[in-house]
Amino acid sequence: KFLQKRENKMFTSGEIVVDGADHLLGRLASIIAQQLLAGQDVTVVRCEKMNISGATHRNKIKFQYFLNKKHSTNPRRGAFHFRAPSKIFYRTVRGMIPYKTARGERAMKRLRVFDGIPVEYEKRKRVYVTDALRIMRLKPHRKYTVLGVLSSQVGWKQYENVKTIEAQREARQAKYREEKAKQDAKKSEVEADLAKNNKEYQDLTAQLSALGY
Repeated sequence: KFLQKRENKMFTSGEIVVDGADHLLGRLASIIAQQLLAGQDVTVVRCEKMNISGATHRNKIKFQYFLNKKHSTNPRRGAFHFRAPSKIFYRTVRGMIPYKTARGERAMKRLRVFDGIPVEYEKRKRVYVTDALRIMRLKPHRKYTVLGVLSSQVGWKQYENVKTIEAQREARQAKYREEKAKQDAKKSEVEADLAKNNKEYQDLTAQLSALGY
């Protein structure tokens, strides 16, 4: 199982792409923070579809309290309040990492976050974190908030643009899956015909089977 919560070790030498949709924000952040500190490169996509437990209006009130926190004499010095879902998630992970130390700084450089799925990650394998999925952690009758909806209500202006781009991506992927299914069906027909009528193919298949292929 990917990214076991109780294990703190690297699972692969390459980059892991996590699909953030339908994950609880805090639980996913804690697991990814452990992996970053362990040396794992992690990219999180579709941050706008992450979930937070609790009703939307209650989470909006909490976020409004957060927006009121500012520097006592010069607000330009902080605090800086991110509205984009990817930035909110980034800040959540940062709060779980000693980012002011050299080790924490290196860990944060291993994290990449995106709203939607960029073109370079469209055909990459994406994984889910079982221990952070909403359906595994919240009871069915409990209310929850979609992070993208919350962000759009507190000042994020790109929600509709991201939804449009995601719809276009899903249409491209649906077309690709349809074409690939046709190609696979045609390939299966050709292989079945060869296995039935072609003596050379039958002999070659028998030789390969004898060699363990």
